[in-house]
Amino acid sequence: MQRKDRIDAFGAIALIGFSAFLGVNQVIIKVVNEGLQPVFWAGLRSLGAVPVLWLMLRMRGERLVLARATWAGGIGMGIAFTFEFLLLFLALDLTTVIRSTVIFYSMPVWFGIAAHFLLPGERLTTRRLAGLLIAFFGVATAIVGRDGAAGQGNLAGDLCALGASMAWAGMALCARGTMVREVSPETQLMWQVGISAPILLALSPLFGDLLREPQAIHWWGLGFQAVFVVALGFSAWLWLLSVYPPASVAAFSFLSPVFGVAMGWLLLDEPLSPSMIGALALVAFGLFLINRAPRVPEAAAQVPQKVR
Repeated sequence: MQRKDRIDAFGAIALIGFSAFLGVNQVIIKVVNEGLQPVFWAGLRSLGAVPVLWLMLRMRGERLVLARATWAGGIGMGIAFTFEFLLLFLALDLTTVIRSTVIFYSMPVWFGIAAHFLLPGERLTTRRLAGLLIAFFGVATAIVGRDGAAGQGNLAGDLCALGASMAWAGMALCARGTMVREVSPETQLMWQVGISAPILLALSPLFGDLLREPQAIHWWGLGFQAVFVVALGFSAWLWLLSVYPPASVAAFSFLSPVFGVAMGWLLLDEPLSPSMIGALALVAFGLFLINRAPRVPEAAAQVPQKVR
């Protein structure tokens, strides 16, 4: 598909749908944790995604090529992916979907700070810095605020969600700052799941019994995660990034915590306190400011570009 210079109707619908999809994803993880130990089933999810990704490549007539120039970035992405989901799955075992969602989707805050120092062209402007501070205050409110029933969960779970968010930012840095950015979305994902699967499965016995009396719904949830979330969902997200301007795609990220909180409240009947609503509003608004595309002066926009 040809690259576009703005978000069209299809792109907007796809990005809104993907944000809602991510909200449901948190609920599925929480439910499957009841039957399978979190780290163990995170490893099974990565393992199950490997053949699906390989099949997707074969159906497109492509081969999996792991060029030596991409090894550093690919390994870095794989390790960051491992810790991201190890911590996220543990967070959803210890705290609520609502709390973990608000904290986890603060990733652009940590990415923005790191990118300011590590990536050219990613300097923090006044507007982005304001958004960063607002979102940071929202995360702090979510962690500190424990009023009423909405404060259920423990501090360890909140900190795991925060660590997962930072690991996600590290993975994004590898994707943007190394040669792995030149490979296809499926190859990037293969690096992530191929490295994370053996590490997570090897670490899983350290976190207790692997099975928690699993039922059919837990196995169905595992299959759904491996095929539709990791292999198809993440590939679709990376594809959208390749077609539409990254800044415009990122602007929709403020919807993800909104949908995540809504799904935790609607599907799991988790309590939603005033402090969590305030934290969500701060994080969402902060992310909006961080990812909002800068205005181009009208006069400058009308200047014809030279042919290069």
